[in-house]
Amino acid sequence: MRQQRLDAGDMVSTDEAAQMTGTTRVTMNAWIDSGRAIGLTRIKRGFRLPKWQFDAPMWDTLPRLTKALGTNEGWAVLTFLETPHPGLDGATPRQAIERGMQDRAVTLAGAESS
Repeated sequence: MRQQRLDAGDMVSTDEAAQMTGTTRVTMNAWIDSGRAIGLTRIKRGFRLPKWQFDAPMWDTLPRLTKALGTNEGWAVLTFLETPHPGLDGATPRQAIERGMQDRAVTLAGAESS
């Protein structure tokens, strides 16, 4: 299942993500380490990153979200974002954030980590 997610069409390499954001691979890796960006570990060296995370309002919400979740581990953050939540009427936190409900998604993330 993880390999399928890594191979999905919405995923990019660290180099591609750096190019998208006008930065370097070193900076991108630092953002992954700090929870600023979602980086999914691969069996081989490097990360795959969902490219939608760089779109507003997701990009603006990610630091608050990872802090509320209490983790910056990519698979944990992605699972939270892509799992339908009853507190969002069955929508995923990602969908809620994209619809302008950033605060609600962050609040739910905090409740998940408690």
